[in-house]
Amino acid sequence: MSRRHAAEKREILPDPIHGDVVVSKFMNNLMYHGKKSAAERIVYNAFEQVERKIGRNPVDIFHEALSNARPHLEVRSRRVGGATYQVPVDVRPERAQALAIRWLIDAARKRSENTMMERLAGELMDAASSRGGAVKKREDTHRMAEANKAFSHYRW
Repeated sequence: MSRRHAAEKREILPDPIHGDVVVSKFMNNLMYHGKKSAAERIVYNAFEQVERKIGRNPVDIFHEALSNARPHLEVRSRRVGGATYQVPVDVRPERAQALAIRWLIDAARKRSENTMMERLAGELMDAASSRGGAVKKREDTHRMAEANKAFSHYRW
């Protein structure tokens, strides 16, 4: 890691249909081997399924799911005098969003539906109603931070 200066954030263009930057970031994370058109097709078809099943704007459901999966606390390893402690720290907003996106995609990939579109649609609907794999991961992270609250004085 360079000590001179932090790398500047790249500007991400909004997605072509909804004009939302976060949806575009989600597609970029979903993408394998640079196949952006495949990722777009998966996300947009999942959005269509969500709209068909729930009848609300799928982008609103997506943002709801993302906010329900976003962590507020996490644990970081801190070495103090030969012992390693799990120290709870607050999560920066950019990292919280990145973690929520990653957890939603991982949880969708682990589901048992047939196509990725169905898995993603199911996970988005579950996360929007505060259940599902991504929300469980956030709760586990919060539980771990709560259990290690005694070491919060090692925060740096």
